[in-house]
Amino acid sequence: MKKLTVVIVSYNVKYYLEQCIASVLAAAQDIDYEIYVVDNDSKDDTVHHLHRRFGEQITIIESQHNLGFARANNIAIRQTESEYVLLLNPDTFISEDSLRQVLDFMDQHPQAGGVGVRMLNSDGSTARESRRGLPTPWVSFQKMLGFSRRYYLSDLSWTEPGRIDVMSGAFCMLRREALDKIGLLDEDFFMYGEDIDLSYRILKGGYENWYVPVSIVHYKGESTQKSSFRYVHVFYQAMLIFFRKHYSHLSFIVTLPIKFSIYFRALIALIQMQSYRMRRSLGFYRQENTDVKYHFVGSETMINQCRKLSRRKGLTSTFQTTRSLADVKLSPEPNTCIVYDVEQFSFQQIIDKVSAYTDNHTTIGTYSSKSKTLITPTEIIR
Repeated sequence: MKKLTVVIVSYNVKYYLEQCIASVLAAAQDIDYEIYVVDNDSKDDTVHHLHRRFGEQITIIESQHNLGFARANNIAIRQTESEYVLLLNPDTFISEDSLRQVLDFMDQHPQAGGVGVRMLNSDGSTARESRRGLPTPWVSFQKMLGFSRRYYLSDLSWTEPGRIDVMSGAFCMLRREALDKIGLLDEDFFMYGEDIDLSYRILKGGYENWYVPVSIVHYKGESTQKSSFRYVHVFYQAMLIFFRKHYSHLSFIVTLPIKFSIYFRALIALIQMQSYRMRRSLGFYRQENTDVKYHFVGSETMINQCRKLSRRKGLTSTFQTTRSLADVKLSPEPNTCIVYDVEQFSFQQIIDKVSAYTDNHTTIGTYSSKSKTLITPTEIIR
């Protein structure tokens, strides 16, 4: 039996996914592991690209339809028998020692049904959804009103392990024994909310959920279209599904304000989206300076390739040939993207550097000399 199965669900993000898999391979070298990619009918040649890039290092399940997050993960989980299962988003990359640290923690804490980690956004800030409290009716109502301290467990340390209620589906390490007892992801959730539901069922099954201070980078769904009406529908529908599933037994006096808040927030989101689109179409919006300044750091091979790429794409760029990230200074200028050479530096070194970002001026980019691909939080440049 394998120690670990890593399951990654993909939809039209082949270059983010390629980088994610490369980081997993680097992190799993001393672990008895397997990687399953479930492709939800991508139209960007993901499957062929993965076969060409990774061959037999991974197992690819090719869906003929977009099954959603929960159902796609379940397909892979049912085909495997490993002691642990890691659900991992394709727009993440992890450090070389991350898997070993999390697995060691779970081995030492047999009551841990699931573990989450510290996710860094592309600007180096910590993603608050790395660990959350249960969205009870009262906590949910507070969050709807903008009071989210209890929901995001703001009093917990980021540097020490701690008990939590809800893990993020972007990196969710699960004990197979717990899944066998409580069941897999609820396929009523197409996308969003299934991680909250699973975390809650783990707790109800008598297990614990933990946060472990291991850092990864998560582009936070930047590759997913979040400005569409479909996103608003799916996101708030997931909230209603969770509420009906776990709190429908409560009195009408309790449930009515929560349901009203969910519908109200969905309506506000749609109004804001439509208003923005209308103002853009009429020209009544402030044009912000969104020109990105790229600072490429890495080997001479990487720098030479990126000079050519910058000339061809018309990028505003500076270049620094270096073997040490200690020589790289963060830019005080806005809209700066520091691009790291993934062949020159380890993922751990890059993550450590990203965690040193102290403002929103600087974001992360990566470049691979092998694939000749520049990956940023918002776009792929080749």
